[in-house]
Order: sequence, then structure tokens, then C-alpha cells
Amino acid sequence: MNYKHNFSRRRFLALSAAASSSLIMPRWIGQARAAPLVAIKEEDAVIAFGLTGPVSDEGWNTKQNEGAKAIQAAFPKAKTLVVESIPFSADASRTFRQFVQEGAQMVFSTSNYGDFFASVVERSPEVAFLEADGRRVADNLGWYYAAHWHPTYVIGVAAGLLSKSGKLGFIASFPVPMAISSSNAFLMGARSVNPAATLQVISINSWFDPQGANQAASALIDNGCDFLFGVMNEASYLQVAEQRGVRAAMWSSDMRRYGKNAYVSSIIPDWTAFYVDQVRKRLEGTWSGGGQTLLPLGGGIDRDSWGESVPADVAAKADAVREKIIGGWSPFTGEIKDTTGAVRVKAGETLDEFALYNWDWSVEGVSGLGT
Repeated sequence: MNYKHNFSRRRFLALSAAASSSLIMPRWIGQARAAPLVAIKEEDAVIAFGLTGPVSDEGWNTKQNEGAKAIQAAFPKAKTLVVESIPFSADASRTFRQFVQEGAQMVFSTSNYGDFFASVVERSPEVAFLEADGRRVADNLGWYYAAHWHPTYVIGVAAGLLSKSGKLGFIASFPVPMAISSSNAFLMGARSVNPAATLQVISINSWFDPQGANQAASALIDNGCDFLFGVMNEASYLQVAEQRGVRAAMWSSDMRRYGKNAYVSSIIPDWTAFYVDQVRKRLEGTWSGGGQTLLPLGGGIDRDSWGESVPADVAAKADAVREKIIGGWSPFTGEIKDTTGAVRVKAGETLDEFALYNWDWSVEGVSGLGT
């Protein structure tokens, strides 16, 4: 029998006794476990997911929940716990700690919760933890993400060809590497076909804030931007683009029904194969910590099919670039300058995947995220 518990964070925490909210700094980085964690019978397995927002957002959390459902389908005797809308606060530590108390042998954190997550990992050495957009590894911890900068570059090529003003807008959550690499790749793709293109960024300090994204989109359009992109978990800025007669590209899912004329494409992650593989290894007793995984273009991250209003020649030019990247070509080869004009990547040098994953400076032409 398969068990699936979809809880709000409040309801889930109400099931546990009060726990200490004190946090500790992790003292570990790097080495993989000498031996894998022990095998588990499928009927005894408890797999837990902590989500940053509601599974109904039709964005990041919907896609993560699809991964949880894929695990259920692959391992129907296992129990799956899913808790939505975990805040970036001490409540996160309590939620992850409760997963362990509920018997979870594998815990997926679908965002980087930093020390709120690390404190639980350190105290639970026999539990396997995986952290999306993480940076730390340990005997029982690995991180995973997707190389989203590649399909973002492809969509940037389309944006550069479609924009009449050359002014592009970007709605960011926080000034973190994910937003920086996304905005950089988007503009670099656009500048490959329109060297004069620029990108204005507005950060709204949230991954899910429809009102904030709506306001940011309106401000960017008022400033002359005629193509919007961003990393939000919902469709509000696409709706603004549709109303204002500009174009937009999205993240996580096909959202064209919210703006069929504005919609160009989306960055689409697919975590299902990765999640099923990780759980299978955990059950078999072959999973060990220290893993660092970036899903590649065409193998877990890609663009959505093009929107109805995208001309065939634009789609063809962008897709030709996609094929080059899949073939091994990297568009992230110098010379690349930052917003001050300083050369950060010399001619002939190429940023590798981990440098792109940790990108913490904006390229020339981007405004609003700092250098």
C-alpha cells in the first residue's frame, strides 16, 4: 500500500513535540562516505520532500512534486512525505528534523536552506540528504541542480531576435548565483544576435510573490523593456506581458495559457529520472554522500516548445544554437567583461559548469544585480 501525506508546514509541525530552534555552523565540507548507507526494504522506506512553496504554483514546486509522484509510482510500497511552503527560518530546521523523527531515510530539500538544513544533516548521519542548489557535501549529503544557463542562453537568442527596443527585463528573486547565472546567460544569448541589447533586473526578494512580480514587470515595461524573463514560480509577469503587448519567457512549466501571444518559451526542469535513481540507490544500499550533480541540457533541463507567436526563422536560429551546445560547444567563452568593464574571462578561456553554477558577478550590460 502506498502512503502519501501532503501537509502544510503548520500541520506537519503540529504533529511533533517542541524542538530547539538553535542552529550550529557546519564543520564539514567535501569528502564522500567511505561506505554507502545500508540498504532498506521498499516497504520500510520513508522518503521526504521539503518544498519552498505550494505544489499548486505551476512552477518550481509543481515540478518537484512531480518528482515525488514519480518516486511513488516507481516504489509503490514506500511512504512519501511532502511538506509545502517551508520558510527560510528556524521553522525549516524543525520541519527537516521532524522528517527524521517520522522515520525518513532519505530527505530532499528542494532549495538551499543553508544552516537551517545543515544543522539537521549533521545530527542525522544515517539519513541520506540531498539539497537542490546546495553547496556543501558530507558523508550523508549531496547536492543537485540543473545546468539551466544553457537553455536560458538559447531563449536569450530568441529574445535578441524578437526584441525591437533591445531593452530586456528580468524579474529576480534574490541576488543569488541562480539568478545571476540566469540573467547573465539570457543577456549573453541576446547579445550574440544583438550586441547592443541590455538587461534591467528587479529583485523582489521572494520566489513566490505574484503581486511583487506584477509590479516589477510593470516597472520594467514602463522603462522600455519589451521582453521579460525571470525566475519566478508563477505566471503573473506573463499576464502583465500579455496585457501590455510585450513578450515573455518563463521558468519551470508551460504557462502559455496565461498569455498565448506573449509566451515565447520556458525553462523546463525534469527531476523525475534523477529522483527515482537516487531513491533506488538508497534502497539498494549503493547510495553514498558527496555527490554533486548538474542535469545537462537535454537530460533534465531544456526549453519548452516555442510559443505560437514565435516566427519559424527565430525558432530555427535559436534551436541551431541549442544543438551546438548539446554537441559540446560552450557559449561562455571569453572575452567576458563585468558591469565595470573589467575582463573576468580572458579570450579563449571558458567558464566550466561549476563556475557557471557559482556565478556571482554580472556581465556587461546587466543592471540591477551589482558587479
